[in-house]
Amino acid sequence: MRRSLIYFALAMLVQPSFSQEKAPEGPTDEKARKSFANALQEVKERKLAFALDDFKKADKQDGGHCKPCQKQMIKFGVELGEWKTAELAATEMIADAKEPRDLALAHYQYAVLLANEAKQKRKEDIYSHAHDEATQALAAAPNFPDASFMDGVALAGMGQDDAAKVRFAEFIKARPADDPQRQRASRYLDRPELVRAKLVPPFSVTTMDGAKISMDDLQGKVVLLDFWATWCAPCREALPHIQQVAKKFKDEPLVILSVSLDGNEANWKEFVGKHEMTWPQYRDGGFTGPVAKMFGVTAIPHTFTIDADGVLQEEHIGDASIEGKLKKLISRAHELQAPPVPQK
Repeated sequence: MRRSLIYFALAMLVQPSFSQEKAPEGPTDEKARKSFANALQEVKERKLAFALDDFKKADKQDGGHCKPCQKQMIKFGVELGEWKTAELAATEMIADAKEPRDLALAHYQYAVLLANEAKQKRKEDIYSHAHDEATQALAAAPNFPDASFMDGVALAGMGQDDAAKVRFAEFIKARPADDPQRQRASRYLDRPELVRAKLVPPFSVTTMDGAKISMDDLQGKVVLLDFWATWCAPCREALPHIQQVAKKFKDEPLVILSVSLDGNEANWKEFVGKHEMTWPQYRDGGFTGPVAKMFGVTAIPHTFTIDADGVLQEEHIGDASIEGKLKKLISRAHELQAPPVPQK
């Protein structure tokens, strides 16, 4: 699987609700400003490796004090698996922090990237380092729910499930019931071992018919995420296959969620109605839409098959034979739904 699908379960935590400040426009050094502008243009062109190099260059030209550069170094360092660059930025942010709030945010950012690195490399010592950083974030700002959540992730990654449950419980108390991240924390509270699995990210969407679907509300059901667009010829060619799957497994514990990358809402609605796409439909608006970015979608049609625990099982770009895998996952979902056999 691609690297994006290894880190994405934690990527959305990089900007916590704790942080509401407006980021500076860029570095102060003239040369650094030019490098920073080049990096921003490269991001628009999706030349992310070049952008990361230029953000790093701008930060260096600015004496290692360019906070906007450092944030981008962390973001794209995590996305590209350039951990040394991301860690350099995090340590610089910690060194420059003057106020407790800034210090807490800096330690939190470091904890996030370390947890991502630990999940990819499956190394307990990196989870331990993430725990240390989350602990320091909470020491600087005790009322910091996102840091509590991240510490729970680190502790669960280390196998310290009881301690992790305490942190997840703290997070749950601080968040509203409809918060997707709170729903994910509730699942982790019940089953901390899921932290160590490749769970898809928590997200919530409102479908064309006004229904709200949350990833964690779908536990117990197999999920097929289908990224497509009306303007995509291969997507239109693959549509009869998706329709066949929807019909074949209509009465099974399977949810198909089609995520359209259409920019034109009217065209999307007309196409869906004309082709009788009766399963849940959501429009994300393009490759830069929140759900598409969350899943690292850069080509369509693109499907993700997710089991009843919310763990990613398969990913396919283009039309693919998925019925066999779905049948096995649905069978397992039935087993999970079945009442336990009483002991004699």
